[in-house]
Amino acid sequence: MRGNILSIEIRTPQDVLLEIAGRFKARRLAMNLSQEGLAKRSGVSWGSLKRFEHTGLIAVDSLLRIALVLDCLGDFDRLASDTSPLNTVKTLDDILSEPAPKTRKKGRIK
Repeated sequence: MRGNILSIEIRTPQDVLLEIAGRFKARRLAMNLSQEGLAKRSGVSWGSLKRFEHTGLIAVDSLLRIALVLDCLGDFDRLASDTSPLNTVKTLDDILSEPAPKTRKKGRIK
């Protein structure tokens, strides 16, 4: 049996941007929309949409207009909401400064 292993996934903001852009592209394709079609329906320029799908960079208002067309605008309601208390979010420094959990050396029940 292996001991406790701390697994930490470190993602950069750029990683998150590209992942979101990939999800939006997949959703666009699942709805059988071309980039031009989505740009026209959302009011976002075709160049902005192409840049977003390639780099993940886009203005927030443009992202929300695209989300409206792709029927996922409601997903943004959870961003920075009070439903997940801030005291449950831990930084890497918080995790590393916590004392190691005590392991029992003996049982007390005879």
